[in-house]
Amino acid sequence: MNPFWSALARELKPYAPGEQPRIADLVKLNTNESPYPPSPRALAAIRAAANDELRLYPDPEARRLRETLAAYHGVGPENVFVGNGSDEVLAHVFAGLLKHELPLLFPDVTYSFYPVYAQLTGVACETVPLDADMRVRIEDYRRPCGAVILANPNAPTGIALPLSAIVALVEAHRDVPVVIDEAYVDFGGESALSLVATRPNVLVVRTMSKSRALAGLRVGYAIGEAGLIEALVRVKDSFNSYPLGRPAQAGAIASVEDEAYFQARLKDVIAEREAMTAGVKALGFEVLPSSANFVFARKPGIAGADLAAGLRQRAVLVRHFAKPRISDYLRITVGTPAESARLLAALREIAL
Repeated sequence: MNPFWSALARELKPYAPGEQPRIADLVKLNTNESPYPPSPRALAAIRAAANDELRLYPDPEARRLRETLAAYHGVGPENVFVGNGSDEVLAHVFAGLLKHELPLLFPDVTYSFYPVYAQLTGVACETVPLDADMRVRIEDYRRPCGAVILANPNAPTGIALPLSAIVALVEAHRDVPVVIDEAYVDFGGESALSLVATRPNVLVVRTMSKSRALAGLRVGYAIGEAGLIEALVRVKDSFNSYPLGRPAQAGAIASVEDEAYFQARLKDVIAEREAMTAGVKALGFEVLPSSANFVFARKPGIAGADLAAGLRQRAVLVRHFAKPRISDYLRITVGTPAESARLLAALREIAL
């Protein structure tokens, strides 16, 4: 360990992103990327923005993008915050909204960036166990806390809470921030965006990486009461005052404006998720009910690490988490029908 590191750097346990390997003829189902390209209108806008104006800084407030998102979601521009993917937005959320005397609450099985951000920003936290069916139980959150963050649908399980459960959570914690991370909500979950108008403590975080197929562009955003958004802006402007480049802003705007393409691709992914789930179940796997663009599955009697290794040998990459409670599960991104066929063929060789 380098002697020039700070104490913080020495103590950090960084988030491990999904592998991005270079394997010939790879079926890549490990990072929940879209199997379909972005909107053609978004691609055209990105190309058009790659002009000589790149010598100029972008709009630091991303006003047109915020206005576009505000109109799309039925809120005001003052209710919208944007950043480099939802991960950066979440980093600002942890720093600006979640650090209080009482601990932050989140599930024991959830997005593994949450404990990393808590450590990085000095946020005291407690994990709340999922139940035996890998579900969030809102009644388990009825305890004193400084804030709550939930991914809905949860990751990596894919299980979604109904809006009524989120309402119950918010009603139980009116005096603390409640952050709902909706990275996967477009694939079948119920959004909490309707709560923003009447619950000043609710912040909803979204990404364009998954459902809008813009993972390589890095655009995320949050929607909430103007006072919550102001806290995020204060953190941003103390860290990175020009977060989104010109092509990113242009592409994101065009994507939001191409609703027909967006809805068509959502239908494709959801249909393939159901088909892939049926195929995996037919091979004897247990699959959790998913409202995301991935499934969480295990085969009784076979270790998850062995399944992942066997698939990798066959050039099919999935995500395995060597963590308590979920080490026998695989998180499998929904791909194209052809990619699902390759996955199922490989699983037949390994698991039957």
